[in-house]
Amino acid sequence: MKLRPLVGPAVAVVVLSGLSALAFTTRDYWLPLILPAKPPEASAPPGEPAAPTGKIIVNEQAQENLGLTAKPLKRQTYWRTITVPGVVVDRPGESDRNVTARLSGTVLAIAAKPGTTVTAGQTLFTLQLVGEGVQTAQRDVATAAKELAIATANRDRVAKQVEEKVVPPNTLVEPENQLKRATTQLSGLRRQLRAFGLTPEQVAQAEAGEFVTEVRVTAPGRADDKPTGSQADPPPAVAFEVQELKVNLGETVQAGQTLCVLADHRKLAVEGRAFQDETPLLEQSVKGNWPVEVEFEEDEVARRNWGEVGQTFLIERISNEINADTRTVHFRLTLENQSKVVRGGGREQTLWRFRPGQKVWLKVKVQELPNEQEPTHVFVLPPDAVTRDGAEAFVFSQNVNTFTRHPVRVLFRDRREVVIADDGTFPPGTFVVQSAAAQLNRMVKAGGSSGVPKGYHVHADGSLHKNEDEGK
Repeated sequence: MKLRPLVGPAVAVVVLSGLSALAFTTRDYWLPLILPAKPPEASAPPGEPAAPTGKIIVNEQAQENLGLTAKPLKRQTYWRTITVPGVVVDRPGESDRNVTARLSGTVLAIAAKPGTTVTAGQTLFTLQLVGEGVQTAQRDVATAAKELAIATANRDRVAKQVEEKVVPPNTLVEPENQLKRATTQLSGLRRQLRAFGLTPEQVAQAEAGEFVTEVRVTAPGRADDKPTGSQADPPPAVAFEVQELKVNLGETVQAGQTLCVLADHRKLAVEGRAFQDETPLLEQSVKGNWPVEVEFEEDEVARRNWGEVGQTFLIERISNEINADTRTVHFRLTLENQSKVVRGGGREQTLWRFRPGQKVWLKVKVQELPNEQEPTHVFVLPPDAVTRDGAEAFVFSQNVNTFTRHPVRVLFRDRREVVIADDGTFPPGTFVVQSAAAQLNRMVKAGGSSGVPKGYHVHADGSLHKNEDEGK
């Protein structure tokens, strides 16, 4: 009688166990009715790649707003450089030239106005002679010319008598000696007047007894402008710019006094300024005879008007002193200048492309990439084409409207270029975005894109198409 209360619970347990076993074995039939299965995600069609991580879609308007441009990658070698400041300077002893007075006089006329262009032989000043030395020399040359004429006539008279056998031949010795002495004296006085700055015409005038009271001071020439052989073409006229005027109209000047300063800007120099610890790198560049890249401080309009510099720059001299003010070591490179003639208002002026004081940046080569440590080629990109996210660096490839992020290894970076390794991530010719990589990276991290325009859809190649064009 005591077991009856336990029969009911035992039967219930048996029944529940049987129902549970029945439900478990038939779950494939009744479970979908209670919990419908989620529709399977659409997979990529056969033959088309799945969308990789970091892929975003940017429509045309957003691309224009970001200023996105893409260029194909090219394998190349790259020189690691150091960038140092510099300035265009005159070549000591060559660019500037003083014009001095060869004798004392008063300034009657000044043709050398500051900023004007003059050529070799062109009149710069007119001086009225006030010194006694040139007057005495003119008097002496006139006297010597008369003595030469008398000696010549006496020699001719005696020679005629010798020819007619009126006098013996030895009588002609003394007249010949007098003629030689007179000729030598006159030749010396002529050279003296030429040294004073008188022209051959003025010397001939002084010989005739007409004293010269005014002289012209002309622009000098250059020894290296003269033809070296009889078959050489005549050199072009040397163009000087009047840089500084040292005298005033009516001023009395002494022999040797500077009248003006002329500037010959056909050849200048670029002076670089490096720190002392960079000197070994400069020495390495000199030993390797590596050209230096010079970036002049010019705007884009000037570069288009003048064109390429077209000159190879090499370090010619490294200073053995450290500048006390800047604590830098100076080094120099020769600069061949460019010029053009500007005409207007009946005047013309020679303008030079490079001028002393113009700022420059010099890129001195110190290491070639690739090298023994990096034996492969490299890719060179603008700084905005590479973005950093912590320790990683990324670039973006473009396929129409689709932009894909790729990790890269940065070998070298400066303010102008970024060098990345060619580790097989990109085949040559891959179009890589040249700018706005940081903005694209922020879009990837946010998990969004600029959106697909309404009524369009995206193909696997990244191109946008209208929905109604699908069946065409």
